[in-house]
Amino acid sequence: MLTSCAAPAFAQTPAPAQAPLQQPGDPAAAPDAPAPEQAPKKPPRLILDARALPIGGALKIPGMWAAYKARYVADQGRVIDTGNNMISHSEGQGYGMLLAVAANDRPAFDRIWGWTRANLMVRDDAILAWRWEPGKRPAVADMNDASDGDLLVAWALAEAGEFWNDMSYTTSGRRIAVEVTRKTVLFKTKMGAILLPAVSGFHENDRADGPIVNLSYYIFPAFARLKLVAPEIDWPGLTQTGLNLLDATRTAGETLPPDWMSLKDWTYKPADGFPAQFSYNAVRVPLYMAWAGVGEREQYEPFMALVRKTRGSMSIVDVTNGVEVGKFGDAGIGAIGALTACVVEGAKAPQQLFMLSPSDNYYPATLQMLSLIAMQMRYASCLR
Repeated sequence: MLTSCAAPAFAQTPAPAQAPLQQPGDPAAAPDAPAPEQAPKKPPRLILDARALPIGGALKIPGMWAAYKARYVADQGRVIDTGNNMISHSEGQGYGMLLAVAANDRPAFDRIWGWTRANLMVRDDAILAWRWEPGKRPAVADMNDASDGDLLVAWALAEAGEFWNDMSYTTSGRRIAVEVTRKTVLFKTKMGAILLPAVSGFHENDRADGPIVNLSYYIFPAFARLKLVAPEIDWPGLTQTGLNLLDATRTAGETLPPDWMSLKDWTYKPADGFPAQFSYNAVRVPLYMAWAGVGEREQYEPFMALVRKTRGSMSIVDVTNGVEVGKFGDAGIGAIGALTACVVEGAKAPQQLFMLSPSDNYYPATLQMLSLIAMQMRYASCLR
């Protein structure tokens, strides 16, 4: 930009003659035209890092892992759901194994994996029974699986195989990953790759409103890494379908996804027989999106609107009308709100993120640990 008033050395073309200026009292003067209204500025697109990052050694606060282990992991490797009659399940075992890899704690990983193999891998295939109840015989009364638990265990094994250079973990992770996708994913549908919550009970042949989907079972960061052990599977297709299903639930600007979705006739509605609520399952959706570095600003906006409304604590919402119907009541779930605000607005993490609440049960404490790992892996600028 020129800042000098000196005339340039080269010759200039003379300016064209201008019409005389009208004076304010001149009757021919026209009133000033109103300035055209400007459209509101659209916020910029989110620029996210979607690289398939390894989780091994990502947890940088060993004291939190020590506190978590002492509270929720038995000596023999059973991860205890303290808020659910002290049961154990494939989801919890998978989360425990992931946290152990992130903390570089191989002895704990081996104990958790050993208990999982001995007590949940009791089906006649390579996937896991979903629930184990202490004090009952048999402890596994339901031989159905939970596909998110299968995927979490497979993902943890894939990470462990790479991080500790142990092919036995890699081989086990591959078996589970291949089997769970073979038995619970409908790859060629009008809506893409549909991940059923289990082998039995959710297909269109099982329910009048089937197929049924739980969007929080689309574990986006797992899909990005499971190609280590099963590269032939269309993991990017699963990711894209999950994001497309999220779009289908946004029937209005701030509509949240329900925990359970019906895709009968390949259209979306909340599933019959389940509360039409954004609750303990769907709250994981923004965690998994942020952890994988996927999604557009408009896909985060319903979650961010809830974060603003609840000042970060999140809440249970009736998705049919947007009305809050309950509180989570657990400090750890607020970590997902902090992660969401970090991704969308660059907000700094609150200090309470770095310490487990003594009153939280297994599930909110686990979500807090995972949210912290996601920040440490991808959003270091939000950490103080």
